[in-house]
Amino acid sequence: MRPGGAVLDSPDNPSDPQDALLADLVGFMTKDTPSVQHVLDLAAPYLQAASGMTAATVFELDSETGLLNPVARLGEPGSRDMITAGKVFRMAAGAKPLVDGEKMAVRLRIGGQTVGVLLLTGPNLDLLRLDTLYPLALHFATTLQGLAAEKQRQFLAHTSTIIRRLFEQGMEANTVEEASRILVASFAEAFRTEYAVVGLIDPEGRIRHMHSVGLEDGDEQLAHLLGMPATEVPVWKATADGKPALIADAASAASMPNGPVKLMGLKSYVAIPIRSAHGPVGTIVCGESTRREWTSRDRILAEQLSVEGGLIVDSAGMRQAAQAHVAQLSHQAFHDSLTGLPNRSYLLERAEQAVELAAATGTRTALMLLDLNGFKEVNDTAGHHAGDALLQQVSKRLLGAVREVDVVSRLGGDEFAILLTRDPDEEVAAAVAGRIVERLREPFTIEGKEVRIGGSVGIAMFPEDADAYEDLMRSADTAMYVAKRDTKRLGGGSRRAQRERGTAA
Repeated sequence: MRPGGAVLDSPDNPSDPQDALLADLVGFMTKDTPSVQHVLDLAAPYLQAASGMTAATVFELDSETGLLNPVARLGEPGSRDMITAGKVFRMAAGAKPLVDGEKMAVRLRIGGQTVGVLLLTGPNLDLLRLDTLYPLALHFATTLQGLAAEKQRQFLAHTSTIIRRLFEQGMEANTVEEASRILVASFAEAFRTEYAVVGLIDPEGRIRHMHSVGLEDGDEQLAHLLGMPATEVPVWKATADGKPALIADAASAASMPNGPVKLMGLKSYVAIPIRSAHGPVGTIVCGESTRREWTSRDRILAEQLSVEGGLIVDSAGMRQAAQAHVAQLSHQAFHDSLTGLPNRSYLLERAEQAVELAAATGTRTALMLLDLNGFKEVNDTAGHHAGDALLQQVSKRLLGAVREVDVVSRLGGDEFAILLTRDPDEEVAAAVAGRIVERLREPFTIEGKEVRIGGSVGIAMFPEDADAYEDLMRSADTAMYVAKRDTKRLGGGSRRAQRERGTAA
């Protein structure tokens, strides 16, 4: 017998701790799938009795990176544990356990695949029989494989759910900024992190939009970064190669004192570049206030989200451009290209609505037609360019004479219309017309020269002067020509329409 252990070549003995370990493992493994720590906790007393084991660590092999990650541990780890465990990979797959002083490394294999390493520390590890170590190693390997399969199933389910929801929400985003907000929230959920921030850049590489998740004071803390070249922010530079950066220890990575990593108090983070078909558009950072070891699955997820994020930003950008184009076409269809004022089509639509509303509510609306006096002379003597400049200045004066709820429209040539809404009475309409006439009397400066014109305004009230839009327009037109005929001076004047047997006089 050896002190503190069992005899290596002893016959079957029910009191032998190694035999008892194997018996207990069989019963234990027929129950629900345990964790690796559960298996180690079960085996530890027997291993201690058999060999004086003082510490043990189970390492899982990351098949993507080739790194060993500790997943279960008993006792204090040694400074060279990782190095000793790694030595088994220099040996043949079927080789016996590696013994290095008081440490033993056992390769964990199942189905011809290595899934990890069991590292034992103790004074009498040579007392452990191979017929004990190999079944124990198989139990660890089986547990690791089962848990890896479950992790993979959960990872795929989680990833597919995130990406499906991301696309459902992302396809509804009509602007790039809206898409970025959806992305940063989805990425934070994908990595289950406390904090996340997105920064979008313009074609020149300057940060133009930022949005955060988890910051107490919101995006205001990040406002100082707007307009800054992204290349000056280390966390953006980390993804300049187009690949995600997974940082387990933020203290080891470059950062700005007032940058997103410091502001969010991140101890570990993932920086993910977002690239559209036209190049980089921004970066999303997801992180924790505690240290976190990122896995190969995290890297796979980051790479996938980087691609999906670019597609969503591209789609939102196309919808934003399409909407802007439609808005531009709509504006062109209903606005005068020279003055920017609404045109005759827009006036018709708004005036018909105003008349219908006034008729339904028992209120009033007023329509005024304006014709400029002296415009033809400016056009003939100074040229069309001067005439165009004069019309643009007239438009600004007209807008300054009415409320925002009213409509100033250019009908064509030097003729304008003003629609007063929200129940104006005769005094209000007359005051607006008088204000317009007075403002037009003031001199204009065109190409450095003083130009004087005037205007004649015809006023028609609904329902006093007309009971339909067409009649209202006709009445205002008639009143304008009467005002133009009656005035003797360039400054012009205004005239109220009169109703007589349903026609404008």
